[in-house]
Amino acid sequence: LVFSSMFYMASMMGNSLILLTVTSDPPLHSPMYFLLANLSFVDLGVSSVTSPKMIYDLFRKRKVISFGGCIAQIFFIHIIGGVEMVLLIAMAFDRYVAICKPLHYLTVMSPRMCMFFLVAAWMTGLIHSVVQLVFVVNLPFCGPNILDSFYCDLPRFIKLACTDTYRLEFMVTANSGFISLGSFFILIISYVVIILTVQKHSAGLSKALSTLSAHISVVVLFFGPLIFFYTWPSPSTHLDKFLAIFDAVLTPVLNPIIYTFRNREMKMAMRKVCRQLVNYGKIS
Repeated sequence: LVFSSMFYMASMMGNSLILLTVTSDPPLHSPMYFLLANLSFVDLGVSSVTSPKMIYDLFRKRKVISFGGCIAQIFFIHIIGGVEMVLLIAMAFDRYVAICKPLHYLTVMSPRMCMFFLVAAWMTGLIHSVVQLVFVVNLPFCGPNILDSFYCDLPRFIKLACTDTYRLEFMVTANSGFISLGSFFILIISYVVIILTVQKHSAGLSKALSTLSAHISVVVLFFGPLIFFYTWPSPSTHLDKFLAIFDAVLTPVLNPIIYTFRNREMKMAMRKVCRQLVNYGKIS
């Protein structure tokens, strides 16, 4: 309980600080930080959809969630998942242009292109989530009503239906699992292409690897649990529950740490914002 609450608060504070820093510091008004700020906003959503209910249930002996509440969790989880997937692809594209085509960077990554990525991310998340729910919201539920998980998600939810769900489970695997797996490999291939490109310029290789290592770490943390949840055919295990907590509580905390740990510009801007907040508190 204590650790879950601490990680939830750390996630909210860390991602809120990134949002505040990027929006308030003019030197950070660039495509890379615009996408990072939107990723932090999405991570705030990840924490808020699952963690408060999970922490609240730790106080209770009988852990209950309504059907509507369960559907709402699934709806927002899949919107956020779709948005984050597209944002990570957009961030990989941004790094590719910045490292491989630096002279064209401002032309390619224009404000219009950034807004296109943002709209595409939210539209993809919304369509993905609605398509999933259309097939499951009217399923007949007449028997077991215990979810062997810390929050509602489709694989465990479908198993409670009083009907043959083989085709539905295959649809979920195709929609979520294969999309996650495909996007993951696309991202990894794009990073390999970037590394091979900058190998020709040894002077920029170390800086490029430093930048890409943060992106690759976040991609692995995001897609690892997703690929396991939606492509692994076995029933619920202890590993499922660990990955559920990791995905809902730990990943939103680690993302801001990973993206700021080696980013000198971001760390300086965050210190500046923190000093301003402290000074404002003293004046008040």
